[in-house]
Amino acid sequence: MIKVAAVVGILLALVVGALGYYLWRPLPHKPKPATLQCYDLGNGSYVPLEAPPQAFGIGLSYAGHIEETASAFDPEAMPPVFRKDPRALVRTDATVAMPDTDALCETADSVEPGLGETLRRKYDAISPLLDYEVEMGLVLLEDIDPRSLDDAGFVPRLGFFIANDLSARTLAILGDGQPNPHDYWGASKSFPGFMPVADRAWVPNEAKQDTIPCVVIETIVNGEVRQTQSTDDLIYTPRQMLRFIQTKYPETPLEKGTIVLTGTPGGVAMKTPRWLVRLSGLLGLSRFTKLEAKLGSDTTAFLKPRDQVVARGKGLGKVTIRIGDAGES
Repeated sequence: MIKVAAVVGILLALVVGALGYYLWRPLPHKPKPATLQCYDLGNGSYVPLEAPPQAFGIGLSYAGHIEETASAFDPEAMPPVFRKDPRALVRTDATVAMPDTDALCETADSVEPGLGETLRRKYDAISPLLDYEVEMGLVLLEDIDPRSLDDAGFVPRLGFFIANDLSARTLAILGDGQPNPHDYWGASKSFPGFMPVADRAWVPNEAKQDTIPCVVIETIVNGEVRQTQSTDDLIYTPRQMLRFIQTKYPETPLEKGTIVLTGTPGGVAMKTPRWLVRLSGLLGLSRFTKLEAKLGSDTTAFLKPRDQVVARGKGLGKVTIRIGDAGES
């Protein structure tokens, strides 16, 4: 009997150990910054940043953000790439309204017909889980021939600016496990006012290969610094990002005036421990269960009405917004 108990104890310890390793194991590949050079901001000028014909976002481009969102990373795979509605653009001092339940459901239906009705049945009211993301933006100063992006020596002519890529994380969570999850990301970032940008872009006197303004970008919410990171920690070069966009959307020309938001560093409100994400996958939890768990957890870090949010980067500008109630502008 003692021997049986000992064997059971050993087996149980092995199972617990294996589970622990599965849940807390490190990523097989650690994200590393790209090989980037730094522009001298004194050797350039500023141009007005016009309303874009189209806008794209690149996700998971800083190691800290990959870790805090418990996301996977494969250096051989494309990062998330998605469209943003260019009509979401606003300028500094704008009031950005919180999407209400109707707006969330309508947008959910636009990505997945019937999803909005499902949400209405499940919830009388639902929070958007509104998040902030300071980002360095790129603006194309000329049309780009897609074939040139395969040339390792190609240097796109770009301007650089500061932006805040606001996100309704509720919609992003609902994309979990779907065949097109990044379409949900794009929808979550395309509500009116969800793309606050600076009024101007910095342009180098001479465009150089794999070179960017190396500046610290920050988010400040009600006077509290939430994000701070140097742009030279980006995992991808501008040319790589443009290639990713062209690969994802081969029929879409990269025309002059297009803007690209290059991703955000760590420090956002949406944080999830990696072990919890792995456990959820092991248990086969549905996206609705995951959403309910997030809505029922501590959500105080997410934005709420009357919050003031500043996104800034020295030399790239600053954009300040106020969060308003649903319908407020």
